Amino acid sequence: METRQLELFVAVAEELNFTRAAHRLFATQSTVSAGIRALESELGATLFARSTRRVELTQAAERLLPEARAVLSSVDRLRSSASDSAAGLRGRVRVGILTNLETDYLADLFGTFHQRHPLVDLSLSVSPTGSSGLADDVRRGRLDVAFTGFAPADLPGLSTHLLAQADFVVVMRDDDELATRSTVSLAEVAGRRQIDTPRGYGNRVVLDRAFGAKGIPRVVATELSDLTAVPRFVAAGLGIAIIPVAAPITVAGVAVRPLVDPTLTWTMTAISAAATSHSPAVAALLDLVGSDDRSGILT
Repeated sequence: METRQLELFVAVAEELNFTRAAHRLFATQSTVSAGIRALESELGATLFARSTRRVELTQAAERLLPEARAVLSSVDRLRSSASDSAAGLRGRVRVGILTNLETDYLADLFGTFHQRHPLVDLSLSVSPTGSSGLADDVRRGRLDVAFTGFAPADLPGLSTHLLAQADFVVVMRDDDELATRSTVSLAEVAGRRQIDTPRGYGNRVVLDRAFGAKGIPRVVATELSDLTAVPRFVAAGLGIAIIPVAAPITVAGVAVRPLVDPTLTWTMTAISAAATSHSPAVAALLDLVGSDDRSGILT
């Protein structure tokens, strides 16, 4: 059994798609298929149930996957240990990031990491299902580290590091009746057309939960994956919005009021797999996240 075969297996298991696995490993699809067949032959077990529409893991693959990841992680650590220490840390870290936070924190963090470890490659990606998708990708081993909009309590089974928090505000046109108030409650926006991110995004989860807890109807008429674009759509008259405020909102024609009853908090949390032995490169990034000065993240 070769390390490359395990790399092919893990890639297909995580992507559940032979074509995406091939792109990820810079290989041809035929190479991936041949490698999987060879591994299945050596193990005497079928690893994937294939159809024209989907790829699923068999029970044998489910048992093999954590072992394969552990072997590959050990190989990475061996390679790092055997490398010339003067050459510095090597490897690759797969990181899931938020795209809708107006902050320089992540860019500065990754810049510092690159200065310290220039031979480590950072593979950055986002999830179309927001923080929920990022958390799932970490659990499934598709990502090593992710920055999410969930509180640690919403991330069972994962290692978490709370980075920052922000209050929610209500954004409406400046000619809206709500703009005459000093604060706005959930009850006061009941039935109003709202603009929000899709389901699965951390801020959407917090709000849907709050509305549900109070039994207040919610109408999300417009969904945007970019939270920073929401105020512009409010100004255009598509509805009001309730968003975490990470930076001053300067869009003309809108008013911003604090949300009360309840006062809600959005949380930025770094996550990684709790039960996995991290590679030296992943451990180095997590160490930097844990030691970094978090003041000013959301300014």
